[in-house]
Amino acid sequence: MAKKQSEKVAKTGSAKSGSTKRKVNPALMKPLQPSKELAAVVGSDPIPRPEVVKKLWDYIKKNDLQNPENRREIRSDDKLRAVFGKDKVTMFEMNKYVAQHLK
Repeated sequence: MAKKQSEKVAKTGSAKSGSTKRKVNPALMKPLQPSKELAAVVGSDPIPRPEVVKKLWDYIKKNDLQNPENRREIRSDDKLRAVFGKDKVTMFEMNKYVAQHLK
């Protein structure tokens, strides 16, 4: 019995059963300074990466920048073109370009 419980602790990180809440990696929550191009969209204060992505999606949806035929594609306006460097990006490429604008 003790062996099974120790295996469970090793897998989940806690001895409590039913405790499936994931812990956030502290490195992801570190506030990062956006570049001036990205700051035009998300603000100039240092913010964590997940918050940057959330604000970007809020901006994209507010300004109707998703391609209606392919919702994974984001059309750039002038502010996003400065961040992405091109007219269209997929939602998967977006993080690659955003990472270049965070320090």
